Amino acid sequence: MSEPRTLGDLKNSPWGEPPLRGRTVRDEIRTNLLARLAGGGLLFPGIVGYEETIIPQLVNALLARHHFILLGLRGQAKSRILRELTGLLDERIPVVRGSEVNDDPFAPISKYAREMLEECGDATPIGWLRRDQRFVEKLATPDVTIADLIGDVDPIKAARGGHLLSDELTMHFGLLPRANRAVFAINELPDLSGKVQVGLFNIMQEGDVQIKGYPVRLPLDVLLAFTANPEDYTARGKIITPLKDRIGSEIITHYPRTVELGMAITAQEAWTARGGARPLDVPPFVLELIERVAFEAREDKRVDKRSGVSQRLPISVLENALSNAERRAAALNEPRIVPRPSDVYAAVPSITGKLELEYEGELQGGDAIARELIRRAAGRTLEPRLQATHLDLLGVVAWFDQGGALKVSNDERAELCLKGFAVVPGLLDAVEALGLATRDDAPVAVAACELVLEALAAEKRISRNEELGYTRARPERPGGHGGAYGKGLGF
Repeated sequence: MSEPRTLGDLKNSPWGEPPLRGRTVRDEIRTNLLARLAGGGLLFPGIVGYEETIIPQLVNALLARHHFILLGLRGQAKSRILRELTGLLDERIPVVRGSEVNDDPFAPISKYAREMLEECGDATPIGWLRRDQRFVEKLATPDVTIADLIGDVDPIKAARGGHLLSDELTMHFGLLPRANRAVFAINELPDLSGKVQVGLFNIMQEGDVQIKGYPVRLPLDVLLAFTANPEDYTARGKIITPLKDRIGSEIITHYPRTVELGMAITAQEAWTARGGARPLDVPPFVLELIERVAFEAREDKRVDKRSGVSQRLPISVLENALSNAERRAAALNEPRIVPRPSDVYAAVPSITGKLELEYEGELQGGDAIARELIRRAAGRTLEPRLQATHLDLLGVVAWFDQGGALKVSNDERAELCLKGFAVVPGLLDAVEALGLATRDDAPVAVAACELVLEALAAEKRISRNEELGYTRARPERPGGHGGAYGKGLGF
C-alpha cells in the first residue's frame, strides 16, 4: 500500500476511515495484541521464564489500556519488556510533517499543526513515523526537571518569531510531548523529584501543566510504562501517592524460577559466537554450574536481598570463563575450546562486581564469597547426578584421606591434566558412571573431574586451597606426609 503524502490523499486511504482514523496508541496496541493472540504468535520474543507469570498480567494490562509499572530487582528484564512493546505498534502511522509532537492529521494538538492544517487544507504535507521511532525511554534521576519531561518556555523562539512568552509557539517541548502517539517509558520512577512526579500525573490525568506560570493544554495520546525497585515504590518511599494511584496495573517481576530457565536466558544473552578456527564446546554441567552460582548468591544471607543478584551475573561469568578457556586453547594450540570449572574461578571478577554485600559479607570479602559460591554451585550441580546413579565416591575420598594430594594447573594441556586425575583411584570411573564424560574425550573429562573434586570440597569431604590443591579434609598431624602430583598454580 502506497503512503499518502498529503491530507487529501490520506482522507481517501484506509487511514482516513475507521478503525484506523482516530485510533489511540493504546487502542492500537490492544488491537494488534488481540490479533497476535488469535494467531498464536509469540507475544514478546526473547522474554524467557515469564510465560506463566508476568506475560499474562502484562497482556491483561494492555488489553485494559492501562498505564503500568514493572516492579522488580535489577536484571529481571524490565527494560527489555518495555522495549518489546514497539512490536505491538503499527509499522507506520501518518503525522503532520514537521510536527514536533507527532500530530495526528485528523486530531492535532499543537498550534503549529492546527495552523498548518488551516493554511494548507487538503494540501497539508503528511509524514510517516516508523514503529521504532515511537518508543521514548528516560532513566529517572533526581536532577530531571519539568523542562526535561514536559517542556519550557524558549525566549529565543519568542524573540525570533515575535511571539509573547505565553504563546504556545514559544514552547520547547520535552520528552513526554515528543512521545505523543507513542510509548513513553521511565526507568526507576521513584528517583524523580516530587515536583516532577506531580507534573507527570497531572499530564496523565488532566492533560495540562503549568510552565513558568503559563497554563499549557497538552491532551497527549501516550502509553506510559514505568519500572521501579519494590523497596522504593511504597508510601514510605519516594513515590507520591497520587501518581501511584493513577497507574492502572502493578506487575511484579522475578528472577528465573528454575535453573533450566536461567540457563536458557544465559544461553540466549551471552556472547558465545567467538568465531575463529577453534570450535567452542561447552559441557552442559559447566553451563549448569555457572547458572547455579547466581542461584546460590540469591540465597546467601551475606548478599543484600534488596539489591538482588542480576541475571547479568551468569551471563558475564559464562563470557569470562569462555575467554579464559579460549586463552588457554590459543596458548597451548589446542584444537577446541572447552571450559572447565577452574575457568569459572578465573571469572571471579565477573561475580564480585555484581554482588552487594551485607556487613558480614564485607568482612569476609567479595573474592572469598565468590569462590565459596562457585564451590557450593559445583556441589549442587553434582548432587542430583549422584542421587540418580547411587554413587558415593568413597574410593576417591579414601585416597585423599590416606594422604594423597593433587595439584593440577589450569594452564596445562587437557591430556596432561587427565594423567594427573587418573592418579586418583576411581575418579575417571566415577566421571563415566555419572554420564559426565568419557576418558577418550580428554578436555571434557578434565572438566568433569574438576567438577567432582569441587563438589567433594563443597561437602568438606576433601580440602581445597590455592597453594596445595586438593588434599585430605583435615590437615595432617605433625610428622605425616602425603603424595602430590603436578606443578603450577592451583585451580
